[in-house]
Amino acid sequence: MRKARKKEHVENYLRTSFKGDTLLGDVYLPHNALPELNFDDINTSLVFLNKKINYPVLINAMTGGSDFSEGINRDLSTIAREFNIPMAVGSETIVLEDKEAENSFRVVRDIIGDEGIVIGNIGGLSSSEDAKLAVDILKADALQIHLNVAQELVMDEGDRDFKGVLKNIESIVKSVEVPIIVKEVGFGISYDVAKKLYDVGVRHIDVSGFGGTNFIEIENLRNPSMDFTELYSWGIPTAASIIQVRKLPDDLRIIASGGIRTSMDIIKSIVLGADVAGISGEILSYLVHGGISNAMEYMENTIYKLKVIMMLLGKKELQELREVDYKVTGKLKEII
Repeated sequence: MRKARKKEHVENYLRTSFKGDTLLGDVYLPHNALPELNFDDINTSLVFLNKKINYPVLINAMTGGSDFSEGINRDLSTIAREFNIPMAVGSETIVLEDKEAENSFRVVRDIIGDEGIVIGNIGGLSSSEDAKLAVDILKADALQIHLNVAQELVMDEGDRDFKGVLKNIESIVKSVEVPIIVKEVGFGISYDVAKKLYDVGVRHIDVSGFGGTNFIEIENLRNPSMDFTELYSWGIPTAASIIQVRKLPDDLRIIASGGIRTSMDIIKSIVLGADVAGISGEILSYLVHGGISNAMEYMENTIYKLKVIMMLLGKKELQELREVDYKVTGKLKEII
């Protein structure tokens, strides 16, 4: 059933029509007409999860567990290797039920190699033993723990009991040797939730805010017995979530995801306080509709425009983006 569901998730993502707003458009960046920089000197590299990557971009968790998923993961990991950026796989829970599903995940490490960054993925109520297995399968550099309450509640066969998730995350943090990244799946993380996670030892949070892939709609398309359209607008917009979570100490690393589609989205996310930005649905669309060459071209264009925007802001290094005197407008200003 999990194999079929993963395929349906990808297919239904491509059928979705609701478009949320990350509110990144409410972030104003000032133009610098005198940057005093050589474009070729602009540096987009950084150290993430103890390895150097070329760009502040992460190919975020999408799929795995079937031949269909393996093909997607093969192409995505090829892109990640080409651009020297991290990649996270979809939930590895299926491997606990079906050993044959491992290949659809292992292919990512095989292609990216030991030098690159590969991130595993499990659910919030997985055991420490399962977490260790998820890491071992990929020789993972980090492990995502996804929080997907909204998705599960709309899913006909989904979980309904979420007691003990925080304590379980704490147990995994203490027992697994690689960094833990706690990740929402598209509905955002508030300051209060981030503070609870920080207090149990989590030092990497992927906000995965509202404005991108909408799993309420995706699951609603799978569940004709009830209409959940009134909840399609549920969630904390990505921009608001980044600003809230960034109030925590500087040793917390933030991944901005949820509707990250453009170079401007990436730059604004970093200006607001993120370290890297995760892209999933957008690159998947380019891949499915035009093949790997189409997705490669999307990445090349996105990366070039990152440097263009940095030049227009007069910033040579990524860390300097935190110094940008941005302004918040519109609905985002009301929220924060």
